[in-house]
Amino acid sequence: MNIQQVYKELSEIMDKTYILIDEYLKNHTYTRLGGKADIFVMPETIAEVKAIVRYAKKSQVPFTLLGNGSNVIVKDGGIRGIVLSLKRLDAIYADGNHVVAGSGARIIDTSYYALEKRLSGLEFACGIPGTVGGALYMNAGAYGGEIKDCLKSTTVVTKDGDVLELNASELDLDYRTSNIPQKGYIVMEAVFELKPGKHEEIKAVMDDLTYKRESKQPLEYPSCGSVFKRPPGYFAGKLIQDSSLQGKGIGGAEVSTKHAGFIVNKKDATASDYIGVIEMVQKTVKDKFDVELEREVRILGEDL
Repeated sequence: MNIQQVYKELSEIMDKTYILIDEYLKNHTYTRLGGKADIFVMPETIAEVKAIVRYAKKSQVPFTLLGNGSNVIVKDGGIRGIVLSLKRLDAIYADGNHVVAGSGARIIDTSYYALEKRLSGLEFACGIPGTVGGALYMNAGAYGGEIKDCLKSTTVVTKDGDVLELNASELDLDYRTSNIPQKGYIVMEAVFELKPGKHEEIKAVMDDLTYKRESKQPLEYPSCGSVFKRPPGYFAGKLIQDSSLQGKGIGGAEVSTKHAGFIVNKKDATASDYIGVIEMVQKTVKDKFDVELEREVRILGEDL
């Protein structure tokens, strides 16, 4: 792959200001981890995304969707080819009782926009650190709510560069999963079906959830959020806590002393440190309780 040639050809598709060569992905992940992307692109429109996907397929250039880097670990060797960020597709607007949000809009901002419009149903998302696209990708949820409870439909770009309009029922949304990764869909926007409510009541719920989040989660350090899915019949954080793993770590990464379900980048951790802590936790919990902890976070890229 000739990086300069790819850069030149991508510049014919979108504004070259938003095409970066050898961009450190630690600048774009919540964990502050990750080596370089060969080419990092931030398109602004669905048409640009379509064109980039079609170009990558036709030219056989490796292609990776990063999202906003909230629920992902990028390895220290970075990612080859084109890395796509949708952070500029961040428009949010209301249409009656529906809120329409671009894939790159933060789900937190979407929740607060619904509050502003006195629409109820997205309160649970007021503390989820990710984008709308990422929230659909994993059917994000918190405090008893999840995306499938309020999602009406979505617009996606397929791996062939086609645009599809899909109902929520076509995404196979389940606990922290969907068919989006298997189908190779790239979420462009989502339509949430909400209910009219009273501003003060919606805000009271959101204030309560925000307090719970800030008092229990280690927001003072970089992290990928909740690392593990909830195993059937258990709570991942409780298993990790009962394994006496809080405060244990490798290099600059360690299991949070504030919330055992989080692994934090406490001081200049590498992705290898972080992944090593994940594997240590999985092995310890398996040995002690015979429970397999499945990762909720994605791992991308290659080792140094």
